[in-house]
Amino acid sequence: MRTRTRDPQTLGSEGTLDRMARILAARNIAPVTAAALADEPEPFSPLDAMSAGMPPRYKVAVADHPQVLAWARDVAQQAVAPSLGARRQVTTGPSLLMAGVVGAGKTHQAYGAVRQLVESGVGVRWRATTAADLYADLRPRPGVDSERELAAVSRCPLLIIDDLGAAKASEWVEEVTYRLINRRYNHMLPTLVTTNLAIKDLRAYLGDRVTSRLAQMTTRVEFEPVDRRRHRTAA
Repeated sequence: MRTRTRDPQTLGSEGTLDRMARILAARNIAPVTAAALADEPEPFSPLDAMSAGMPPRYKVAVADHPQVLAWARDVAQQAVAPSLGARRQVTTGPSLLMAGVVGAGKTHQAYGAVRQLVESGVGVRWRATTAADLYADLRPRPGVDSERELAAVSRCPLLIIDDLGAAKASEWVEEVTYRLINRRYNHMLPTLVTTNLAIKDLRAYLGDRVTSRLAQMTTRVEFEPVDRRRHRTAA
């Protein structure tokens, strides 16, 4: 029995490319050309991905408060790689409670802290919300699994809660806040909290259970009593 042999054909040979083109055309698939590959956008860098998730006002926010920068360094140092050779990821770390008057720059520093982490070379999955929006998302209503949403927020590796204490107080608000803060406290997940309230007012608003855990899990940062928004407008 004679064995039929064929000369091997490289992918770049004219006959092979022609056959591939005919097969793709028969299946209504447009061939990918070198020009098309050249026009493909570059993959998002970590900074691009971070900026895409930020409100336009804070896309270029830079943290410069010494305690905020120290927090970012501590969190970055505790980042761990999930496997050999993988990028280190934020998994646990300290938290900050930034307190001061409206317009003092607390939110700016919070978003700047996220940028600082990304620029330090660690990966971070993060989420930012105002307290009012958080309660609106978690309030039970038809068609929404609020318990699943609470679990997702509770597990997020890095969470920004802006304007804690600005929403209307109620037993439900106190209970939901306690469940969220307690889970993050137990799992030592870094949390950036901003508030316009003094600590005594925060206790009256959220109760002893929440404020006690916040006191233990956060470093309190006092901002100057200056409304920087009005200052910039006046200038």
